[in-house]
Amino acid sequence: QVQLVESGGGLVQPGASLTLSCAASGGTVSRYNVGWFRQAPGKEREFVAAIRWTSTTHYADSVKGRFSISRDTAKNTVYLQMNTLKSEDTASYYCAAGTTVLSNIHSPGGYPYWGQGTPVTVSA
Repeated sequence: QVQLVESGGGLVQPGASLTLSCAASGGTVSRYNVGWFRQAPGKEREFVAAIRWTSTTHYADSVKGRFSISRDTAKNTVYLQMNTLKSEDTASYYCAAGTTVLSNIHSPGGYPYWGQGTPVTVSA
């Protein structure tokens, strides 16, 4: 059973940067696909980024060029570096782990293991 704990959320101004961490236990992140999803109040959970066990990365169009996902196998942790944050990035951010196929990498249903989430608020 993989357990995930997110950290690093907070309140930042537009244009700022923030790095989220997803620490895993009970499993090795390099053997799973690990994704970041976000959910704003009243909206559905949406895909943000993922790093597959193959090390390939995938991004939602809305964050491509601004966000970067990476993995530190020594720390068993996956990071989401978020740059040039916008107000529309405000949401609770969740990391998730699974072994789904590539075609399902963007779907929350492809990840059986989830963290508790960390809030990100981008506001002046």
